[in-house]
Amino acid sequence: MTPIRILFPFAGDTGLGGSHVSALDLVAMLDRARYEPRILLHGQAGKVGDHARALGLDFEVVEDIPLLRSPGHPRPGDVGPARYLAHSLPRLMRLIRRIDPAIVHSNEGRIHTSWALPTRLTGRKHLWHHRQDPTAFGVNRMAPILSHAIVGVSHFARPARPVRPIGDRFSVVRSPFDFSEPAPDRAAARQAILAELSLPADAVLLGWFGTLTPRKRPVHFVQAVADIQRQLPGRPVHGMLFGGALSRQSSLGEDCARAADACGMAGAIHVMGFRSPIAPYMAGVDVKLVTALDEPFGRTLIEAMHLGTPVVATRHGGNVEAIDDGQNGFLVDPDDPAAFTAPVLRLLADPALRDRITGAARQGLEPLYGRATHLAAISAIYDRLAGD
Repeated sequence: MTPIRILFPFAGDTGLGGSHVSALDLVAMLDRARYEPRILLHGQAGKVGDHARALGLDFEVVEDIPLLRSPGHPRPGDVGPARYLAHSLPRLMRLIRRIDPAIVHSNEGRIHTSWALPTRLTGRKHLWHHRQDPTAFGVNRMAPILSHAIVGVSHFARPARPVRPIGDRFSVVRSPFDFSEPAPDRAAARQAILAELSLPADAVLLGWFGTLTPRKRPVHFVQAVADIQRQLPGRPVHGMLFGGALSRQSSLGEDCARAADACGMAGAIHVMGFRSPIAPYMAGVDVKLVTALDEPFGRTLIEAMHLGTPVVATRHGGNVEAIDDGQNGFLVDPDDPAAFTAPVLRLLADPALRDRITGAARQGLEPLYGRATHLAAISAIYDRLAGD
């Protein structure tokens, strides 16, 4: 049987986000006897290319085909609709014909909107893997018309107002996680963070993990940490933000620093940047706070549960599909930074509660979020698309 050729285009001018990690993990897992994946990067290899290399994956860089500009997140070199239609669209169509995939699998905003139309016009099947807001323009206006399959990472991610019914073209497939690696020793990981930041042994370590984007609300995290400090006046409380920005134009790191100054927490908020591997840091914090709004499904939430780090998250988006409040984590009011305080104080004061929460969180992760589960679900969609 001839393997099904699948093209995975990415933008090379971004940071490394959860969508890239999940998609490239999938590429690495695909059975080469059944599927022939091809990776293409626009503009440059960048951090996405670095991660692909680390996984032993080959890729092609295309430097001269600009992507369609995203109104909310414009980037240098992107083009408007007229330039896209006149210049990028015909080149993308020629590129598709040269590579000759049966399926084009897109995984991020500008790639969806740039690749859906040429894929359709060249008679190939398009899979729109949606990891963003359910009200996003593209998944509601373009995907229902141009895409042959729409995959969401949660039920929350289902298109909210599609221009035409999507019926059985939409399915939920959770992102893949590798649970085979043993978790770092939490006590040693905590001590390493204390040593790096020169903090006392009794410091409370609160972690925020993710790409610095408005949706993930890192400033909300700073405000939550400040309220927790107010309730623990005799103990130093420190907040650490781990992750890079998707764009060099992002000011969120500076916004967090300004918010820390305003809250009187200037020396207690640490913008740690991108760290790899991240597991030792995630295992070393006392509690992970998830402040995101409209987050379809955050990878770091599941990663923290696997590592034994308790999670307090907003009662919003895909968080409610992973956390049973009070059982395997806590859910709080997404609009009030102070809502994080009570569950964090409970976890710090009651080791038995912490052990119960983290133990329950670890149970059942493999069948729901394991790599084999993800691979089987996506493979079934590929087989259906190739057979239609």
